[in-house]
Amino acid sequence: MFKINISSIIFSLKNLKKTLFSNLFNTIISLLIILFISKACFNTFEWLIFKADWKVVTTNLPLYAFGSFPPNEQWRPATWIISLLLLSILTLCGPEWKWLRKNLLKVWVGTIPIGLYLLYGGIGLSPIMSRHLGGLTLTILLTICSSFLSLPFGIVLALCRQSSLPFVEKLSSIYIDVMRSIPLIAVLFFGQLLIPLFLPVGIEIDRVWRAIFAFSLFVSAYIAEDIRGGLQSIPNTQIEAANSLGLNQYQIIQFILIPQAIRIALPALTNQSIGLFQNTSLMAILGLVELLGIGRSILANPEFIGQYIEVYVWLASVYWMVCTIMAVLARNLEQKMTINQANF
Repeated sequence: MFKINISSIIFSLKNLKKTLFSNLFNTIISLLIILFISKACFNTFEWLIFKADWKVVTTNLPLYAFGSFPPNEQWRPATWIISLLLLSILTLCGPEWKWLRKNLLKVWVGTIPIGLYLLYGGIGLSPIMSRHLGGLTLTILLTICSSFLSLPFGIVLALCRQSSLPFVEKLSSIYIDVMRSIPLIAVLFFGQLLIPLFLPVGIEIDRVWRAIFAFSLFVSAYIAEDIRGGLQSIPNTQIEAANSLGLNQYQIIQFILIPQAIRIALPALTNQSIGLFQNTSLMAILGLVELLGIGRSILANPEFIGQYIEVYVWLASVYWMVCTIMAVLARNLEQKMTINQANF
């Protein structure tokens, strides 16, 4: 196996040499590009290590992570974030405990009520107002809650669009097409500013949950199309075989259509989740101080005025790290689903 890897590397290097240095013109262009990239990397590392002032990051780490959450209660969001990180590691490494392996999805879903209990308070914990939520904690909360709400709604929309009932099919099609033609920022403005106008007097929805509902309504339309693509790729022979076995429509949807459609659409669903995490930064425009909003508020501090590059490089690194974890988790899940289907 080791010899095969070495030979593959040597073969790749020979092909690279043949491609980049096949003649004098290609050689000059390749050397110039390599020189430019090397110079850019050297200048970047020099700035990162010697010139950048990272005090704007190191002194505000709790603010980036928890926003204005009360200092004596910051162990609560820290516990939730650490538990999510540990669960991600367990998912990637493959849990050795049989119980956890069978109930991994339930454990992930259970992180939502646990997170809400820790963040908002309840029995045994002092209540915290939503205006104190911010930073990475609020970004993760918006992403997770919106994802878990939009996924079932998107599946229902996809099934309705495949329905044989003309009214149901047309209604779901109109909703999907309208949502996909409206900018996300418009939907968020509607959720934050217009929804309270339609509520009865005395009833008010928390602004964090208004944002979650707006994200869910928007993302579910895209998820519906991803799931519909997965449903259309399933051969009709499988449905005919299920009918011949005596399965009813609900059982066909539950055991045959939905699992395969989700597996096929999983790469697209991963893109939707990553895009949702990144799009939570739009809430900085609407007054919720999530991760990007915290960065903007720090830059408004006279002590850190002008340190835009350090702040945005740090924020980009955090976004990259979380998005990478999400992508790796989805790839791991896709591999497990493919293996399970092959074994089945």
